[in-house]
Amino acid sequence: MAAVDDLQFEEFGDAATSAANPGTTTIHIEGPSESPTHQPGLPRGSGGEEDDELLGNDDSDKTELLAGQKKSSPFWTFEYYQTFFDVDTYQVFDRIKGSLLPIPGKNFVRLYIRSNPDLYGPFWICATLVFAIAISGNLSNFLIHLGEKTYHYVPEFRKVSIAATIIYAYAWLVPLALWGFLMWRNSKVMNIVSYSFLEIVCVYGYSLFIYIPTAVLWIIPQKAVRWILVMIALGISGSVLAMTFWPAVREDNRRIALATIGTIVLLHTLLSVGCLAYFFDAPEMDHLPTTTVAPNQTVATAK
Repeated sequence: MAAVDDLQFEEFGDAATSAANPGTTTIHIEGPSESPTHQPGLPRGSGGEEDDELLGNDDSDKTELLAGQKKSSPFWTFEYYQTFFDVDTYQVFDRIKGSLLPIPGKNFVRLYIRSNPDLYGPFWICATLVFAIAISGNLSNFLIHLGEKTYHYVPEFRKVSIAATIIYAYAWLVPLALWGFLMWRNSKVMNIVSYSFLEIVCVYGYSLFIYIPTAVLWIIPQKAVRWILVMIALGISGSVLAMTFWPAVREDNRRIALATIGTIVLLHTLLSVGCLAYFFDAPEMDHLPTTTVAPNQTVATAK
């Protein structure tokens, strides 16, 4: 009882001292048997979550990072290349529409390609263009010589392989050379805009779509109409390439920038004019009619 009375007296004394001296600080030491009391304050999640968001330590970010690491595959596996064809129909049509309607001041890569560059559209556009040029070239040759008795039509299947070599070489080797040149110039002059090899291939592939309907219309056996069509197609597709790659070279030397854009347009012009001249306007050798010998015709032999 005496110990209890002493403890109560000490607590009463402390309370009295605190009331008498408001500025003093009282230190209370808890005994081992006393349980700590939870002091009221801000919830644990309020400040901690804000710190995690500022520091980037959110659990969702970690989950996305781990998911992204799991999705990456080695380049020799099928899953690695499957990501390049992961595109829906709406995106392909939207990119085709963007290549047919170039808008001045709008970057084709930034608007349509950068979010998800693909190889599905460029691959099938090039394949369709190969067959369009080869088939239209054969039909054009047939219509030009239609009605001539001295002409015997023979389909030229070699035009398919020649067209495939030209189109796919242009759609892959020219972007590869351009990508290497831009990487070399970026090491010397820091440009604001830079493109990856996949983005450059994507731009070149979609820029060739305009030549598919143009190749079909090249069947018309009028040279004036054909050259008007090729100029229209060249103006549309060439403007897409020029407006896309100009921001990547405009920070460079003025002469080098203009020479780069000029080379891009020149190679595109050579492709257009070369396909028209070889597959449609090239002079075809008429097949001579087979000579027949009359049954009653006698052949004199030299003695």
